[in-house]
Amino acid sequence: MITFKSICVYCGSADHLNTEYLRAAHDMGRLLAQEKINLVFGGGKTGLMGALAAGNLEAGGHLVGVITPDLDTPALALSSGIEKVVTPDMESRKARMRELAEGFIVLPGGFGTLDELFSTLTLAQLGLHAKPIGLLNTRNYFDPLMEALQYALVEEFIYPEHLDLIRVADEPDDLLAELKEYNQPDGLPRWIERD
Repeated sequence: MITFKSICVYCGSADHLNTEYLRAAHDMGRLLAQEKINLVFGGGKTGLMGALAAGNLEAGGHLVGVITPDLDTPALALSSGIEKVVTPDMESRKARMRELAEGFIVLPGGFGTLDELFSTLTLAQLGLHAKPIGLLNTRNYFDPLMEALQYALVEEFIYPEHLDLIRVADEPDDLLAELKEYNQPDGLPRWIERD
């Protein structure tokens, strides 16, 4: 079983979202604080990011917000209660978030969230990290994505072990439990070695 000191959460920052998404993000933030797991996130105060941070702060958590200068504005950035890390650009932001985390949780989101997911997933596929990756499937948000990945497997663009890099659950506590039991799948080197 993995004992996490820190987990990075990727999630959307859009406004006017369904309240189920906001509740799930808030619950995830609270759960990480209750488990004494430091939360690494994008440093924002809007959308799911804001709900995640609020849940974590309310439960006495420790937040590390990693943000770029163009996003570090009064309208977007959380200004108090967090340890702020400012990176020069989005690529260094993603790299720093990965460095600070021992695992990854992905909540629903748009282009940025999906970019963070696939960047992290690709590095795992290549064996460049062995940290668990989980999707919080609120409102079945990730069902179409998982169907697309299954089709990529059918069409032989990925191997079965690549799907084993991802854990999916509907509730925060179930997802965290899945990540604690994660073991890196066998067979990953064959993607490079082509045995």
